[in-house]
Amino acid sequence: MLKPLRRPSRPHFSSGPCAKRPNWTATALDTSVLGRSHRSQPGKAKLAEVIARSKDLLGIPADYRLGIVPASDTGAVEMALWSLLGPKPITVLAFESFSDGWAADIAGELHLPTKIRRADYGRLPDLAGIDAGDDIVFAWNGTTSGVRLPHADWIADDRTGLTICDATSAVFAMDLPWPKLDVVTWSWQKVLGGEGGHGMIALSPRAVERLASYQPTWPIPKIFRLARGGKLIEGIFQGETINTPSLLCVEDQLDALAWAESVGGLAGLIARSEANFRFVADWVAGSHWAGLLADDPATRSSTSVCLTVVDPWFTAKDAMQQQRIASEIAALLEREQAAFDVGAYRDAPPGLRIWCGATVESADVAALLPWLDWAYATVKHANNGH
Repeated sequence: MLKPLRRPSRPHFSSGPCAKRPNWTATALDTSVLGRSHRSQPGKAKLAEVIARSKDLLGIPADYRLGIVPASDTGAVEMALWSLLGPKPITVLAFESFSDGWAADIAGELHLPTKIRRADYGRLPDLAGIDAGDDIVFAWNGTTSGVRLPHADWIADDRTGLTICDATSAVFAMDLPWPKLDVVTWSWQKVLGGEGGHGMIALSPRAVERLASYQPTWPIPKIFRLARGGKLIEGIFQGETINTPSLLCVEDQLDALAWAESVGGLAGLIARSEANFRFVADWVAGSHWAGLLADDPATRSSTSVCLTVVDPWFTAKDAMQQQRIASEIAALLEREQAAFDVGAYRDAPPGLRIWCGATVESADVAALLPWLDWAYATVKHANNGH
């Protein structure tokens, strides 16, 4: 097969950190607050601006609190688990690596009785009949599996438990049903292509009430504390961060938010991501070797698009051979500078993972697809395929 002539202008298809917004340059960032304290008036104002603009762009209800927290999305989720869980039965939906990790932390670290509904990569667990009295922990979008929740109809409106949603690869690319979600977490380095290390957490009034009325029996490290003495630590939601944030990263996030506003806000971001996904899905529909790991069209992610290999030559091999071949394909694409960081997640089935979030240009997705065919054919031939 002939090598394609045109490469993507930006071969950045990593699922995190993700591609910067189009035409991004470091010189576009306002560096006037660098070297200042994050507790200074200008520093705190910048942090508060990230909170306000994020809340507005996402359409988060006015009575929800939104704050910036340490340690990316992982830190935000762990804050919620350690601070809120305990008084109610717990159900965890585990259908990819990160949600499986939350289940392990709840059962193995917090030692709380946990009902775990699991599903294999590419599928969702059974969503029927979840007790409305349970606290429910789940990811909205499986970053490592390419599967997303199609709706929130399974969450009871009259629930007495809390819903804790890891939305890091969904927020800014999918329309989240905020009234159904009591805790929502994400990080900057996903859909808006920000820098790593900073997380965000949104709390509904019901979650705030839980923090005020419930004190866990275990000690909570300072980095996880959302409440003190039965009261919410309000400063977290006003730009007073628990630890020192990078004001350079803050400037970068403000730049990303401004770009998001310029492309039509949330609706524009969703449209860009879904257009990217359609390019891949249409290509898969005509491919003799590639499939989508998510087998139900209603649950396919528009951001973290996970490809599997359906060619019988490949599927007849054992898991170790499949992993080696998939790694060779990803490495070849990187050497050719056609696609960076597109290997499947380490715990996922062997394959490729193409980030199709809003900061990726559709023209680059279209340019990538012939390279996938070429790389697969090249590696297959090198491994004595026909």
